[in-house]
Amino acid sequence: MTEPDRAELQRLAQLVEVNRERLQALEQQIRNLEGIKIEQEHAMEALQSISVDGAKGAMVPLGAGVQIVADIPADAGAVVDIGSRVQAEKTRPEALEILKKRNDELNGIIDSVSNEHDELENHVVSLASRFNEIANGAQEQAKEGQNEAEQTQVSQPIRRPRRKRGTELTLDD
Repeated sequence: MTEPDRAELQRLAQLVEVNRERLQALEQQIRNLEGIKIEQEHAMEALQSISVDGAKGAMVPLGAGVQIVADIPADAGAVVDIGSRVQAEKTRPEALEILKKRNDELNGIIDSVSNEHDELENHVVSLASRFNEIANGAQEQAKEGQNEAEQTQVSQPIRRPRRKRGTELTLDD
């Protein structure tokens, strides 16, 4: 294998490895975004399940498997994070609309990251194919060189080393 081929193989191997790590990071990012989306969908379902007349004895989760029983008045709103850790009380329909807009934005982001993931995956496949082509070409060259060397050896008579009598060691020595 020539030195440029070896350097090209190393470069391609490094590119494949770096891009695979990026792929894993994108996959993790997609999983995180989908988790946020699911959480928002649960909040939307909870808001929609509250009757216009309110609810008596609703169980409100506090976290860590703890819930509190509460009465929800008909005109009760919801406190929503409106950005930069600023929270505001909104009516339930307004809160639902905010969550729907966030989910639409989130779907756009997930699609964008998924497209980036697919493009990167195709790029990794092309780099790996190029790596395999070069490696296979180098193997073919090595086989040809080996075949030529074997043919050269076959054409030359095999010389056996001569032994001198009396110079071999025996078990008695």
